[in-house]
Amino acid sequence: MNYQIIFFLISHILRLEAVFMLPALAISLYQKETAASAGFLLTILLLSVLSLPGIGRPPERKSFYAREGFVVVGLVWIVVSVFGALPFYVSGAIPNPIDCLFETVSGFTTTGASILTNVEALPLSLLYWRSFTHWLGGMGVLVFLLAVLPMVKSGGNSLHLLRAESPGPQVGKLLPRMHDSAKMLYGIYVALTLIQIVLLLAGGMPLFDSVTTAFGTAGTGGFAIKNDSLASYSVYLQAVVTVFMALFGINFNIFYFLLIRDFSKVWKSEELRAYLGIMFASTALVAMDLMHTLQEPFGRALHLASFQVSSIMTTTGFATADFNAWPELSRMILVLLMILGACAGSTGGGIKSARVLILWRAARKNIERMLHPRAVRRVTIDDKIVDGDTIDGVNVYMTFYCIIIAVSALLVSVDNFSFETTITAVLSCLNNVGPGLDLVGPMGNYSAFSNFSKLILTGDMLIGRLEIFPMLFLFTPSVWKR
Repeated sequence: MNYQIIFFLISHILRLEAVFMLPALAISLYQKETAASAGFLLTILLLSVLSLPGIGRPPERKSFYAREGFVVVGLVWIVVSVFGALPFYVSGAIPNPIDCLFETVSGFTTTGASILTNVEALPLSLLYWRSFTHWLGGMGVLVFLLAVLPMVKSGGNSLHLLRAESPGPQVGKLLPRMHDSAKMLYGIYVALTLIQIVLLLAGGMPLFDSVTTAFGTAGTGGFAIKNDSLASYSVYLQAVVTVFMALFGINFNIFYFLLIRDFSKVWKSEELRAYLGIMFASTALVAMDLMHTLQEPFGRALHLASFQVSSIMTTTGFATADFNAWPELSRMILVLLMILGACAGSTGGGIKSARVLILWRAARKNIERMLHPRAVRRVTIDDKIVDGDTIDGVNVYMTFYCIIIAVSALLVSVDNFSFETTITAVLSCLNNVGPGLDLVGPMGNYSAFSNFSKLILTGDMLIGRLEIFPMLFLFTPSVWKR
C-alpha cells in the first residue's frame, strides 16, 4: 500500500474543496449572511491548512494500483462530505451534525434525500453550496482531479481512480491519455450544463434558480431550492428539465461519439436503445394509468408521466406532482425504475442498464447451455464479447447489492415506520434517487428518522454512489497491508 500517494491525493482534494467553496463564500458576503460567511470562511481556512503538509511533500513513489485507487476514492468521498457539512453546522442552519452530514452526503452522492422541512429558509449561499455538491459529485471529484493535477497527467495507473469512482461494470478511456479523457468528460459535462442554464433563462427562470436547477439536473441529484421542488415552474421549464435529466442519464461516451461523428457506435449501443426503450414504454404506461384512473387529460398525463419517469429512472429525484398519491401501477413502475437506474458512465445511479443487459444475456446463455450442453454460447454487448471476469463482477455486485438492501432495511426498521417508508427509503438512498414513498415521498423528507437510521442511510448513499466496492474495501484488513 502506497500511503504517501493516498495522503498526497487527499491533500489535493482538500485544497480543491476549499477553492470550490469560494463562490458560496462570495454569495454569503454579498447577501450579508454573516453566519454563513463565518461557516464558509472557517471551513476554507481549515481545508487550506490541512492540505499544506501533503501538497508540500510530493510522494517518492507516484505509481499506484487498484488497491490504492479504491482506498483513495472511498476516503476522499468521506473526507469531502465531512468538511462539506461544516458550513451548515457552523452557521447554525442545520444544528444537528448528523443531519449536516446526511444532507451533504446526499448532495455529493447526487441522491437528493433531505432532512430539511423548509428548504426556502436556508441562506442563498448555503442553497448554492448544497446544489453545487450535486454538480461536483455527479461527474466525480477525482475525475476533476485527473483533469487538472499535473502529477496524475503522466501517471499510467490513473485509470484505477476512474474505475473506482465511475459507475458501471466496465470503465475505459475515451482517449489514449487518461488526462485527456478526463478533460473530455468534464468538457461535455460543462457544455451540457451551460446549455441548460441558457434554455432555463430563456423560459423566464431567474439566474440563481437556473444555475442551481442545472446543477441538480446535471448531477442527477434533485436538490431544489423551493419546497415544492419544481412544481411551481412553468410547463416549458419542466419540459427542459425533463429532456436534460434524460440526457444526463446517458453514457457520456455517446456524446463523445456524436462529437467525432461516429454515428455507427451511437446506433450500435444496445444499452442506449434499452435505456430509451424502457423510458418511453414506462412513460406511456404511466400516462395511460393516470388517464384511466385519475381522469387526467392526455396532455397533462403525458407531461406528468414523462417528467417523473425521467426523474426517477435517471435517479435525479425532482418532482412536479405528489406521485405518492398516484395509482398503484404507476407507483410500482417508478419503484422498479428506481432500482434499474440510468446508463453506465452517466451521472445517474441505480444498478445501471448495462448490468441488466449482462445479467439477462448471461442467464439466457446458461439456459441455452442446459438445453444444448455442447453448444458454444458467448455473452455479447454491442457485438463485443463480455469476458467472464466482467460477468463475475456483475454477479458479485448484485449479491452484495441484495445483502445491503436486506441488512439496511432491517436496521432502519427499528424506527417502526411503515414497510413502504422503510424499504423505499433504503432503495432510494442506495440507488441515489432521493424521494421514495409514504413518509419519504416527493412531498416528504427524512427528518423523522432517528440519528441511527440516518447514519445507515448515509452509508447507503456512499455505497451506492461508489458502487459498493470502494467502501467495502475500506473495511477489509488485507487491503491496508503494505
